[in-house]
Amino acid sequence: MILNKLIKERPTEERNCSEHGAYTSTNFIGEHWTVCPKCMMIQRDREAKEQLAADEKLRQERIASKWKAKINGAAIPERFKDRTLESYVAKTSGQKKALAFATEYAENFDLVLKEGRSAIFVGKVGTGKTHLAIGIALSIMQQQRSALFVTVQRLIRRVKDSWHTKEETESQVVDVFASPDLLVLDEVGVQFGSEFEKQVLFDVLNTRYENRKPSILLSNIPKEQLSDYLGERVTDRLRENGGKVIGFDWESYRRNL
Repeated sequence: MILNKLIKERPTEERNCSEHGAYTSTNFIGEHWTVCPKCMMIQRDREAKEQLAADEKLRQERIASKWKAKINGAAIPERFKDRTLESYVAKTSGQKKALAFATEYAENFDLVLKEGRSAIFVGKVGTGKTHLAIGIALSIMQQQRSALFVTVQRLIRRVKDSWHTKEETESQVVDVFASPDLLVLDEVGVQFGSEFEKQVLFDVLNTRYENRKPSILLSNIPKEQLSDYLGERVTDRLRENGGKVIGFDWESYRRNL
């Protein structure tokens, strides 16, 4: 009651707004008077929109930061971070089939994961195997699934490094590569194909097989020679549950650059 009485007792005067015409201004503190109510409403709307834009910008920056951290966590090389399925150029019938397979694999990854369905991409250097495999990884990561990219050489080297450091054991290294929802294993066949290398790959891929975790292997060697580098036990497991070998039998993209 007292507040309302004080408000009513405040002096007022008629003023003119250049935009909205006449209005009644009220004195509320010393020399301070209320401004045009329509101008005030417009100002509040503008500030509200600016705040929404600022909040959205911050939200997008946080999403981008999380996405960058996720890609870095997947160990995707800088050169391949933009290799999406959408950016893959498919001209020949073989390229279109490979893209269709990759797209289906990514879009239905929940089923792929349930089945533990792996795949092997084989073909010459520069035919887009890594592009499509990374594209699948990026796609499933947007589905809140985890992925990890590694070459066979780096995997083997990390196991060997564990022998000389206390930072992680050999078993812990195997767990690192066995745990993601999808493992992309590149450059199969570049290694020597020793029994030790086969055993390491068996430990990783068999653990994934037992846990129904799919893997995509990339190789430049003919599919008939894969067992020489992976071991027959591994290749048998990769064929289960509809696992496919996708041939990339066209010339290198780089020849046209």
